[in-house]
Amino acid sequence: MLSLLLVAGLFQPLSSVQAEESFKVNAAAAILVDSETGQILYEQNADQMLGIASMTKMMTEYLLLEAIKEKKVSWDQEYTVSDYVYKVSQDRNLSNVPLRLGEKYNVRELYEAMTIYSANAATIALAETIAGSEAEFVKLMNKKAKELGLEKYKFVNASGLSNKDLKGMHPSPGKPEDENMMSAKTTATLAFHLVKEYPEVLETASVTKKKFREGTDDETNMENWNWMLPSLVFGYEGMTGLKTGSTDFAGYCFTGTAERDGKKFISVAMNATDEKGKGNPKARFTETKKLLDYGFNQLDRTEVIKKGATVKGYESAPVAKGKEKQVAIRAGKELAVYTKKGEKPNYKIKFDLKGSEIGGVEKLKAPLKKDKVVGFVTLTPQNGSELKYIADGEKKQAAVPMETAEKVEKANWFVLSMRAVGGFFSGIWTALTDTVTGWF
Repeated sequence: MLSLLLVAGLFQPLSSVQAEESFKVNAAAAILVDSETGQILYEQNADQMLGIASMTKMMTEYLLLEAIKEKKVSWDQEYTVSDYVYKVSQDRNLSNVPLRLGEKYNVRELYEAMTIYSANAATIALAETIAGSEAEFVKLMNKKAKELGLEKYKFVNASGLSNKDLKGMHPSPGKPEDENMMSAKTTATLAFHLVKEYPEVLETASVTKKKFREGTDDETNMENWNWMLPSLVFGYEGMTGLKTGSTDFAGYCFTGTAERDGKKFISVAMNATDEKGKGNPKARFTETKKLLDYGFNQLDRTEVIKKGATVKGYESAPVAKGKEKQVAIRAGKELAVYTKKGEKPNYKIKFDLKGSEIGGVEKLKAPLKKDKVVGFVTLTPQNGSELKYIADGEKKQAAVPMETAEKVEKANWFVLSMRAVGGFFSGIWTALTDTVTGWF
């Protein structure tokens, strides 16, 4: 058994991967993280709870895609418009597609309206589809937030609108003055889980234009509010999503996702303003560009562990009761860290051989399947270095699963018996040799 073995010390001192003091985002809060590991690359007032407006819809998207995966809801399932959803949909001061009272709409078209056009009534319709009522759906939102390890959040409705804008029909037991709130760090964490677990969300979030109910009297041009998508007015190379938001309470907000040259980032800007401190739709994109430019231009990505790699000195692990007494082990995925250009990370690698969770030790026993996770390689910063992640309690964010490279079948009773007999006589021979040596 191997336990907490330090196997390598690498590179030079690491300063915290933070932007220089002169770098500042004009927003009430901001954060930039690696969307692969959750490593925090820049943060500004990231722990303060603030209004999130339609960024709330990321949780609604998560719960819908989860329900689809679990076959609790299907894409072609139909929803009949309630009086509540109808009244909200008719408010043209809000982002909406028109929904007719009593008419049926399928889940896919409601999802597209929510994700592309941030349609609020369509979002409430999906909440009613999943949970029966928006009030019950809000319970699911807060429950899922807890399950995901989110720390600073408050969900009071499915859409992100201010409760006062919900025509007096906001979910109980909420109050008209209640608002959806999260910290920038929590918002990034939610986005991290959404794109990690349901990457297909980006296929819809990156659609620039689509017609709702094309060819009908209700045909509506849906233009994506994310103006940083490559073909739109503030087009940004590599932009893939994810969700804008704006209310009087929250100001102009944006959670962005972008990818270039193997780098994948999640950015969050909350209550963004221009240089004069005034909020406007353009500001959230200007400040997001600052964050993403910093990541793409000022940071280097260092691959620490390659997928399929072995740890020197620990290329295999002992197996009890197997046809083979050893099994080859390898990294199940890669692990990379970010540093500022010109700097190199300073850390040690730990290898833990265990049955399931970090910290436990368990002897491997046959039979073993190929690709079974039997341990983790983790990074430990050295000499004051720091590796910060969006979920501090989730150790696996900075860990690589070590997997069996082959299967090991259980040895039959005869082989096990012979090994036992061999061990028995080996023990006798050793004892006899010690005794004979003592005579001379």
